[in-house]
Amino acid sequence: MKLLFLHGSPATGKLTVAKALLRMVPGRLMDNHAAIDFARTIFDFGAPGFWELVHDVRYSGIDAAAMNGVPLLVTTFCYAEPDDRVQFGKFEEIVQRHSGELLPAFLHCSREEAMRRVGNPDRVERRKMASAEGLASYLDSYDFTAVPRPDCLTLNTGKAPAELTAQNIVDHFGLTPASI
Repeated sequence: MKLLFLHGSPATGKLTVAKALLRMVPGRLMDNHAAIDFARTIFDFGAPGFWELVHDVRYSGIDAAAMNGVPLLVTTFCYAEPDDRVQFGKFEEIVQRHSGELLPAFLHCSREEAMRRVGNPDRVERRKMASAEGLASYLDSYDFTAVPRPDCLTLNTGKAPAELTAQNIVDHFGLTPASI
């Protein structure tokens, strides 16, 4: 299994790029918010036990995909250093245990562009962060950066359409229908 780890701060286009990429190559999407939405059925956001459940759902999803031969799993993630290093390490461990390959891609854009995107009606509908104030607080509180791996692809989504960013990822990692 290949795990494409699309990460960056909120409103950098991770889900949009993931969907564009999956129109180009076959694979499955494990959106970051799927685990969060599931945890919200049991806990209030951020309540004790909430994040532990979110992490467990993500680990279980990656493990199940690898065990059952899903050739490409694309996941989105708001990776902050050093806060999320343990979760990323667990993702790596799961992929390695199944002789898979982890493909990290960091998506970023200017703060101004993220602020423009954050109010998108799709973000509101999907219960994502949708206010400029919330995003500003989040960006000021966390260090959203590329995962600490030399093979991490870094792409600016500020001006590039999602399809071009997705094509750059496909080309960089050699993702083709025949290779997956």
